[in-house]
Amino acid sequence: MISFCVARRVWSGVESTFPTDAAVARFMPQESMPDPKLQPVKPPALRPGDTVGIIAPASNIRKDELEAGCQALQNAGYRTFYFDSILDRDLYFAGSQQRRLRELHEMFERDDVRAILCARGGYGANYLLKNLELDVIRAHPKIFVGYSDVTTLLTYFTDSTGLVTFHGPMAAKDWAHDDGVDVASWHFALSGIEPWNAPLNADVEALVEGESEGLLYGGCLSLLVASLGTPYQIRPSGTILFVEDLGEKPYQIDRMLMQLKLGGYFDAVRGIVFGEMVDCVQRPSQEYTLQEVIKGIVGDLGIPVAFGVRSGHVSSGNVTLPFGVRARLSVKGSRVSLSILEAAVT
Repeated sequence: MISFCVARRVWSGVESTFPTDAAVARFMPQESMPDPKLQPVKPPALRPGDTVGIIAPASNIRKDELEAGCQALQNAGYRTFYFDSILDRDLYFAGSQQRRLRELHEMFERDDVRAILCARGGYGANYLLKNLELDVIRAHPKIFVGYSDVTTLLTYFTDSTGLVTFHGPMAAKDWAHDDGVDVASWHFALSGIEPWNAPLNADVEALVEGESEGLLYGGCLSLLVASLGTPYQIRPSGTILFVEDLGEKPYQIDRMLMQLKLGGYFDAVRGIVFGEMVDCVQRPSQEYTLQEVIKGIVGDLGIPVAFGVRSGHVSSGNVTLPFGVRARLSVKGSRVSLSILEAAVT
């Protein structure tokens, strides 16, 4: 229940209470107020032979999947490092909140670790938000990669420090499986190539025509919506918003998109790119498509909208997308392109 500060007023002898302007403003979407974007903080590039530190900030992980992912990263030319405590378990978490927070901070502080790669998502990264030491992250900007529940950290790091973060393959998930990683975008995003086009599979769809530029930003839809009303809520103003999810029914996608729309969070968004949206169906025989549902909600925003980019929860070939750098979305006829206009690393 939300408690407002109230003022009192009397009409015709009846005393009434109502929220003060200051109290209401606390719960207004941030896009309704000035949203000064931080200058992007670009981490150092990742080179062959560099060490990738692996962390588990959310759900617990399986040792065999972690080892398979490490082997794939080593085959790609990197060294890997993780703390033994990464295999800890506490309910469905990868150990205690304190363990996971300490692991994250230490990986940012270690001079020998060039990039930080999350092992998996699941649930639990939100437990770390309140006690994050942002000064540690500001002092040691590094490549930080993940998706799913890690959306919470990607958006908060970018919003609070300006750090360019990366929505892409995780160690005990995509790297642990054949054809789990789109190697080209991994290389483009983490080595400093500019400009480059995000690899788009043939079934990417044009939903609403148009062309626009903005900072690329976003993540898993359910996590974006879960941030609303908290001190860590998303700030999508001026962005090309990337949205993806897994296993949500169309009416659930509808509800979350409508919450963002009614709250004004789409008002200053310049374009929307949806992910593959794997298993987001009510039933195989449903008489409508998720694309129709989406277009019915965001089709009147006057911005380009595309569907089907494989980043995050995907069937194969997870594309790495840098959040916090300039991008251009072009939707013309049936043709879609997503161009990254500047290097994401130094």
